[in-house]
Amino acid sequence: MSSTARTKTTTAVTGLAPAVWGSTYLIATELLPPDRPLLATTVRALPGGLILLAIGRQLPAGVWWWRALVLGVLNIGAFNVLLFVAAYRLPGGVAAVIMSAQPMFVVVLAALFLGERIRAVHALACMLGAGGVLLLVAQGTVSSDTTGVLAAVGGALCMASGITLTKRWGRPDGVSLFTFTGWQLTAAGLVLLPMWLSLEDIPDRLTGSNVFGFAYLVILGAVLSYIVWFRGIERLPAVAVSFLALGSPVVATLLGYLVKDQTLSVLQLVGMAVIFLAVVLGQPQPPGRAPVASAELRTIPDSDSDSDAVSSGRRTSRG
Repeated sequence: MSSTARTKTTTAVTGLAPAVWGSTYLIATELLPPDRPLLATTVRALPGGLILLAIGRQLPAGVWWWRALVLGVLNIGAFNVLLFVAAYRLPGGVAAVIMSAQPMFVVVLAALFLGERIRAVHALACMLGAGGVLLLVAQGTVSSDTTGVLAAVGGALCMASGITLTKRWGRPDGVSLFTFTGWQLTAAGLVLLPMWLSLEDIPDRLTGSNVFGFAYLVILGAVLSYIVWFRGIERLPAVAVSFLALGSPVVATLLGYLVKDQTLSVLQLVGMAVIFLAVVLGQPQPPGRAPVASAELRTIPDSDSDSDAVSSGRRTSRG
């Protein structure tokens, strides 16, 4: 398989994670106990993390104790809590619009800490992505809540910082992707556990639907999706991964239309198309095009130097 084909495959597989996360809203509203976001987030993270730790049987060492904690909080814990706060306090999908600024933050952070070059196409993709999400969730209201806005901005920054730091620190030698994901899920769950116990009550009983919903969150919404997500961060540029997250509101909208009989307007269809275009523009360019162009540009000015190199080679062989 060529490098281009491998990149496309990795991109497609990584995009499955935001698609699963886009289904989380439907699962939470239809199958889980109502009005318990901390319970949902804690159960989503902690059991899966403990299962992966039991499989890997390897704890962090040295600096990776605090690194795993930081990554777990940014990628999973704080991000999900802030996302829930924003969703509860902001009307009309405003939270989704603000969260769509996340690739813009990654573009800047990746340039500062990873040395990834800021390209004009990335700026265009950021604007298209934000505009597409705006069309997707527009509800004709502009009312907002300061706490909700700050939570949405904080959530976007958490995700952007988590992607950047995961890319910068990488994964320790000898640590499997399963174990690496388990560290972060466990760290997030342990941070969330006291918050849940102190701020929310425990449900009196769980129905069969509740159990199925929690199982979905643990297996697909956490364990498998985050393994795929962190694998993508390892193999793709940070900016490219960040644009894939724009798939979440698209999946959430489609599921609302298919499962809950919600309407799907022409503007929303246009928004989906614009988001798709933004995701495509944000991905790595095929390696075959740029080198050919640069080689053509070098043909004329380097002709003299090529002949000099040949002459130099002859002189060296004679010597």
